[in-house]
Amino acid sequence: MKSPLLSLPGAVPAEGVDEGVAAHYGDLFREQRALADGTGFVDLSHRGVVTVTGEDRLSWLHLLLTQHVSDLPVGEATEALVLSAHGHIEHALYLVDDGTTVWAHVEPGTQEALLAYLESMKFFYRVEVADRTADFAVVNLPAGSIAEVPEGVVVRETAYGRDLFLPRADLESFAAEYGPAAGLLAHEALRVEHHRPRVGFETDHRTIPHELGWIGTAVHLQKGCYRGQETVARVQNLGKPPRRLVFLHLDGSEVHLPVHGTEIRLADEGPDGRKIGFVTTSVRHHELGPIALALVKRNVPLDARLVAGETAAAQEVVVEP
Repeated sequence: MKSPLLSLPGAVPAEGVDEGVAAHYGDLFREQRALADGTGFVDLSHRGVVTVTGEDRLSWLHLLLTQHVSDLPVGEATEALVLSAHGHIEHALYLVDDGTTVWAHVEPGTQEALLAYLESMKFFYRVEVADRTADFAVVNLPAGSIAEVPEGVVVRETAYGRDLFLPRADLESFAAEYGPAAGLLAHEALRVEHHRPRVGFETDHRTIPHELGWIGTAVHLQKGCYRGQETVARVQNLGKPPRRLVFLHLDGSEVHLPVHGTEIRLADEGPDGRKIGFVTTSVRHHELGPIALALVKRNVPLDARLVAGETAAAQEVVVEP
């Protein structure tokens, strides 16, 4: 859905999966600094919004998700995954329960597939699931923001800021009061800085939660059965994941950032060396310069000099080998 905030001065539309909101409003670093200082907001209205209502909503979701949510306190934010039968990541849900309804936002365009799966698992449980994307828009107030949330708006508060499930009709009036708006690129730069994975960026068709550091934050190891749990338990108890998420400092002299999927090699092996990973997200940060997240093979030495395409890269550990 195209956001009305694309009509704000300086708005440059995002592309690809994030189409529909602004990539930036003319000054990427100013927008990043504003968010880092706890001011402004980010329009995430392109994200899908899903709700679950009914008496059994929490106990039912507990059976389907990787997170322990059967006793989720009202107003407490959490995140959870939906895995395939083989333990591969299919969906990430960012959740909060308001006492009568579980609200979740998900990656743009994925809500239909998620709802189809949830509907197929309802059986005799007293639950109703709904796609509320047309009615509600997600906006993010950054960490440190002292802005007061509009009355009646459901809030999901985390260490990284507050996600608001705002009536879509109120987006323009919200922007006028809570601005200035910051674009998605500023939001993504802070996400990369904090090593936070995103489905469709840090994941491919075979990614498992251990590779991205989602154990503990989105995967609870002491809960009952869910689809894909056998893989999670086996890797946790008997082995190591084949890949690991790393944070990269990129050579700042390069004009172009390595795009998603750019192959990573060991610098010592030269341009014809074997592929040992790929870039998942690359951004320009207002303080750190060009940085990225990447997936590399687990056994890549921690002190190895890397090359992303033609760009030199130094790694920091996110997931221990």
